[in-house]
Amino acid sequence: MEPQDNQQQGTQTGGTPVPPPAGGAPVPPPTGGAPTPPPAAAGGVPTPPPTGGAPMPPPAAGGGGVPMPPPPAAAGGAPTPPPAAGAPVPPPAGVNPMPAPVPEDTTPANFQLGTKLPPELKIKAPASELKFDEEYFIRLLAASISLSKDEKKKIVESIPKLKQAQIDELIRIFEEEKQKFAALSKKHVPQLEKLADQHYNDWMDLEAESQQEVKAEEDQSKADEIRKNLGL
Repeated sequence: MEPQDNQQQGTQTGGTPVPPPAGGAPVPPPTGGAPTPPPAAAGGVPTPPPTGGAPMPPPAAGGGGVPMPPPPAAAGGAPTPPPAAGAPVPPPAGVNPMPAPVPEDTTPANFQLGTKLPPELKIKAPASELKFDEEYFIRLLAASISLSKDEKKKIVESIPKLKQAQIDELIRIFEEEKQKFAALSKKHVPQLEKLADQHYNDWMDLEAESQQEVKAEEDQSKADEIRKNLGL
């Protein structure tokens, strides 16, 4: 009866017999349980997706990390595209753009030099062999706003020593000066008037000095004549 007792000991009550594990064979899972997942490859266990959510995006190429999502669109519209290269940047919302500058008025003001000078000038050109309009030349010289009082005086005194080409060149320069200032716009008129007044006063001073010199020469001439008559 011993063999029957041994057979009863090898059988579990109400279950199937458990065979001995064979060499190298995997152990079967326990009854009613889930299979054990195989181990992950070398490098770690893959992270399962979070419960109830979307899977994580794959890493960006080159190992730079997870790509950033695009910025959210403005309420009720599509996202604003970046400005094109070289295009002007629009002002922020709610800011009025700067008004365009008003173009400058370049209409010639036709400012004329010498309008304040008296009809007849007291300074006369010294006698010379040159052929030119002496009164016209002296008026151009007096009206110039490019020369000082002393420079004008030296030109008058040097007339007898000048050549014809030199006096012609001076007339051309003075006429060109008048044309250039007449072509300036209205915004330059206040400055031109200031310069014209200054040079007018300088010329009046020059005429006064010239008259004093002429009178001194006349007085000296009379004195010499008196001495001559007295035999002194």
